[in-house]
Amino acid sequence: MTSRDLHHAPLPVNGSSPAVKSERPTETAANPTGQTAGNPADLPRLINSVILPGFVGTTVPQWLETALHNGLAGVVYFSHNIDPDAPEQVSALSAAIRAANPNAVIGVDEEGGNVTRLQSRDGSTIPGAAALGSLNEPSTTQAAGRAIGRLCRDAGINLTIAPVADVNTNPLNPVIGVRAFGTDTALVSAHTAAAVTGIQSLRVAACAKHFPGHGDTVADSHMDTARVELTLAQMTESHLPPFQAAVDAGVAAMMSAHIIIPELGEAPTTLNPAASALLRDMGYDGVLITDALDMAAVRATVGPGEGGVLALLAGNDLLCVGNPLNAYTTGRDDESCYTEVYDALFAAATSGRLPLEVLRRAAARVQALAQWSAGALTEEADDDVDWVAVAARACRVDAPSAKPWLTGSGSVTLVDARTGHNMAAGPTENFLATALGSYGVTLLDAAELSGAEVEVALMQSQADPAGSSSILVLIDSLVSAQQLETLELAFAAAPQAVCINAGLAPASPTGFATVHAHGFSRVTAQAVVRVLESA
Repeated sequence: MTSRDLHHAPLPVNGSSPAVKSERPTETAANPTGQTAGNPADLPRLINSVILPGFVGTTVPQWLETALHNGLAGVVYFSHNIDPDAPEQVSALSAAIRAANPNAVIGVDEEGGNVTRLQSRDGSTIPGAAALGSLNEPSTTQAAGRAIGRLCRDAGINLTIAPVADVNTNPLNPVIGVRAFGTDTALVSAHTAAAVTGIQSLRVAACAKHFPGHGDTVADSHMDTARVELTLAQMTESHLPPFQAAVDAGVAAMMSAHIIIPELGEAPTTLNPAASALLRDMGYDGVLITDALDMAAVRATVGPGEGGVLALLAGNDLLCVGNPLNAYTTGRDDESCYTEVYDALFAAATSGRLPLEVLRRAAARVQALAQWSAGALTEEADDDVDWVAVAARACRVDAPSAKPWLTGSGSVTLVDARTGHNMAAGPTENFLATALGSYGVTLLDAAELSGAEVEVALMQSQADPAGSSSILVLIDSLVSAQQLETLELAFAAAPQAVCINAGLAPASPTGFATVHAHGFSRVTAQAVVRVLESA
C-alpha cells in the first residue's frame, strides 16, 4: 500500500482527533502499511490534520470528500469556489465539508477592501485597511472586523486570513500597499488589535499576517523571493509590535511570511525555525499557518512538498497549499497539489525525519481552533454602519483651486491608467465604472490604447462645451512611471480632469485635483462618487 493509498483508505470518522494523543514517537521503521509502533495506524489522519488545500469547483469533489473523512484539516476557499448568483451556495458548500469532517477549518482571504473572495465579483462592501487606518477610528475598525466575521460566519467559514498586520514602510512594496493600515507602527498595532477583536467576536478565527512583517519589501513573494534588509533590532522596533498587539488581543492564528531576514538566516521565515521561535517568545501559542506553499519562495526552490516538511519542522502548524488555479500551477489539478504535500509528509514521517510529536502538537493546535470556533456566541453587537459613508470620510481630496465634482451633461470619461493587478487581490472588474452607472460612462483603457489615442478621445469628449464630459483618471500607483505618464497626458488634454488614486496616498498634496480612495473595491468606488457629487 502506498502513501497515496493510505490517505484514501477508509478510516473511521469520529469526533476526536489523533492530535490529543501525547505519547512520544519511538524509532520509526519505514513500513508502507503504517502499522509499527513508530508508524502508527493513525498516521494518514495525522498527516491530513495539518494540511489545508484549495480545490476547484463550487461543490465538494470526491477526492476532497475522501480526504476530509480521513481527517483533512479543512480547506481554503478562493473566488472560483464562490457562485455570486447563488446566495446559499457557500453555506451549503461549508455544510457539505463539515458533513465529511465536523472539525474542519474553512478558511478564506477576506480582508475587506481590495482582497475579498466572498464578494470578489462585485467588490467588497467593507472598507480595507488603508481606508480604516487613514480614518484612524479603532472602534470603526473593530466594527469592520465584526462585519467581516459576520460575512464569514454566515457562509459557514470559521477562519478569515486577516487582518494584515504589516507596517507598509516601503512605498515600492508591490504586494502589501493599501492592504496595510498604514506606515506608523503604533497606528497599525492599534488597528490590528481592533480588527482581531471584531472578527473573533463572531467566533471566526482571525489570522494576523504576514509574520514577522512583509511591509519593507520590494518583491512580491507570490512571484519571487522577498528580502527585508533590516536588522532584527529594526524589525523589533518597527514591524513586530502589531503582531504583539494581535497576540495580546488573543488572535487565534498567525500566518508566516515567505521573506528572508538575513539576521535570522537565508531561509524564508516560513521554513526558518528561528522565526517561529521568535513568535513563540512573544507569548503566542496559537496556530501558525504557512503562507501558500505554491508561492515562488517555496515552489521555485524546495517545492511545495519539501516546503511542507520544512515548514512543520520549523514550527508551523497548518500548511496552506495554495490556489490550484494560479497561473503558476498550470498543468496541475487540485488533487495533485494536495497529494504532493501529503506524500512528502508521509515519506518524512515514515523515515523518522518528521517526528510524530511535531505532527501531534501541530494537529492539537488546529483542532483547538476548530473547537473554539464551534462555541456559542456571546451577545452580538448590532452594527448598522453606512460603510460607503465611512469610506467617503476616509477619502482625502487634494484640490489646488476648487474641490472636484461631477459636471457637464451627466457623462463621464473614465481613463483607466492602472497597469496590472495585485496578486493577492487578483483581477477585478472596474468598480468605479460600475459605481458611475447613473452617468453615461466612456471607458478608456490605457493598457489597450496608445497615448495618442487616449489624447484624441479626451479632446473629442471636450469638443462640445454643452455636453462635455467630466474626466476621471483612475490610477493605483503614484510611483509608476507609466501611470504618471498617462495622468500627465490626461491633464494636458483636459486640465479639469480629476485623478482617482486607488493606491497609497502620499504624505503631501499631489498638486493636482485628486481623490485618494485608499483602495479599490465596491465600497470605495461608491464613496468616490459620493465625494465627487457632494463636493
